[in-house]
Amino acid sequence: MTTPPPVLTLSHVLDTFNLEQVNAEFFVGTQIDEIDHHIVGGHIGAQALMAASRTVKDRLPHNMQLYFLRRGDARYPVDFEVTALLDGGTFSARRVTARQFGAVLLEGVVSFSSSAESHVYQQPPPDLPQPESVPTLAEQLSDYADERDGWWVRQQPVEMRYVDPSARLALDLVEMPPARIRMWWRPNGIVPSDPVLADCLAVYVSGRTLLESAMIARRTTPLGPGFSALMNHAVWFHHPPDLSDWLLYEQHSPSGIGGRGLAQGTMFNRNGQLVCTMTMESYFGSRSSS
Repeated sequence: MTTPPPVLTLSHVLDTFNLEQVNAEFFVGTQIDEIDHHIVGGHIGAQALMAASRTVKDRLPHNMQLYFLRRGDARYPVDFEVTALLDGGTFSARRVTARQFGAVLLEGVVSFSSSAESHVYQQPPPDLPQPESVPTLAEQLSDYADERDGWWVRQQPVEMRYVDPSARLALDLVEMPPARIRMWWRPNGIVPSDPVLADCLAVYVSGRTLLESAMIARRTTPLGPGFSALMNHAVWFHHPPDLSDWLLYEQHSPSGIGGRGLAQGTMFNRNGQLVCTMTMESYFGSRSSS
């Protein structure tokens, strides 16, 4: 008999971004315990971003490059050590190392920038139906409500409305759809008006859904068949996410080779302003454990 998935609220996620600060360079973060006690890459990535941000003043993140080296256990906290690499006239850089029981789980670099006037341009957002006209994810997956004790239709900290079939729906389609996911999302609650916290939540969401486009190409889902292990995650931050409204998130997988799947995404505020650009790579295996 399996255990129903725990209720995960927005306030719970935001609480885990409030890291315990041990000293100027050392932080501790509580994890979110999910299936198989797996630490979610987007979540620990968001915590790494928060840890680095706590050591920088008057500058906002503009890029983050993370490498995931080992699987952790979400039942236990993770230690984050931040090392100052640069504090220049415009940019600051911080290395972040995440450890559990002394073993390195994550290694990354976060770059911060002060405000500067420059020529501004961006790609336009895709033309999609407005989120109010798109069924909720729970409605789209209602036929799978009994799988894994309701995992597909469980309450989530963000509301997601998929314009394209999710990986679970695509798995049962006769013809494989394009390796693409376009969706709207918004927090399932109120988020404090902190730009760094908003970026952390964007990282959290990007990490939870970006690889679905690669999963569609491989005919799998976050619950299998097979398993996936996140390898790296890069994010470029352009404008603050407007968490008072829906955000548009376009994702696609341009390549799969050597057991790896690459995914790329762009996120926009509802008014068309580009929020962030991201890439992610994962290794896909055929067994439930490596």
